[in-house]
Amino acid sequence: MSELIGKVQTVLGPIDPRQLGRTLTHEHLTMSFAFCYTPPPPGQEACSEMPITMNNLYWLKQNPYSHKANLLLNEEMEAVEEELLHFKKVGGGTIVENTTTGICRDVKALHRLSEETGVQIIAGAGFYVAETHSSETRSASVEKLTDILANEILHGADGTDIKCGVIGEIGCSWPMMESERKVLQATAEAQTQLGCPVIIHPGRNSDSPFHIIRILQEAGADISKTVMSHLDRIRLLIDEGYGDSLLMAHDIHTKNRLTKYGGHGYSHILTNIVPKMKQRDVPQSAIDKILVENPKRWLTFKQSNI
Repeated sequence: MSELIGKVQTVLGPIDPRQLGRTLTHEHLTMSFAFCYTPPPPGQEACSEMPITMNNLYWLKQNPYSHKANLLLNEEMEAVEEELLHFKKVGGGTIVENTTTGICRDVKALHRLSEETGVQIIAGAGFYVAETHSSETRSASVEKLTDILANEILHGADGTDIKCGVIGEIGCSWPMMESERKVLQATAEAQTQLGCPVIIHPGRNSDSPFHIIRILQEAGADISKTVMSHLDRIRLLIDEGYGDSLLMAHDIHTKNRLTKYGGHGYSHILTNIVPKMKQRDVPQSAIDKILVENPKRWLTFKQSNI
């Protein structure tokens, strides 16, 4: 562990945090969201099987989870690579890839994408929501789950020597399922051992983030290195004095979010959102905190608590 303290772990190995640059802290590059397929409205069943074309993009944008192929982002590695090259060109440095076990994490693909584009990629360890948990995951003890998380960071994920650099996104439903609670407790224990960053996907209820934080705190997690995803209202939070605690990303996870299919792509924040933030008098120093300094502090491994 000692070689990780003060470093950030990418799929190509540990780096100095100063090498991160502008960082998107919650994206997907290889995932399958097929488990979340929702049947289309009555009479529109054929639309779920159609190829994605300009003629049906209007329907797809309204029904993104009702089109089967749209949920298979892992089929678009060539388009994703092109987008990463553009992200690098417009000043992007790093992407935290939040795909975990159960939704088609592919660390070999992440390794190749990082090598070929020059974008630093940080892979996520752990498990998504209970609906994607295998029977082995559901029956595993907290101790066993802790060992799995630690192993993915210290030795490699999915039978490779490619190591994860963050735990998450750890998926939670509402109401929370028992296997999700165990994963949260294991996450806290692994974080205590490793001094690593953690990122959470809360359930779709306003009470969920607070419930999750309570479970993590009771299990000994380091909340200062734990990110709660899917919370918005950036300008309000800056004005309220939370600028040191904010991160920003797109959470791209379906094909129609790629520019190839008319989406905004991975460069949207840098090319469109940052200029609008400036227009609304968000200072450059606040923008740099969100995109550079806060990610750097979060992603850097610290001395463990044991």
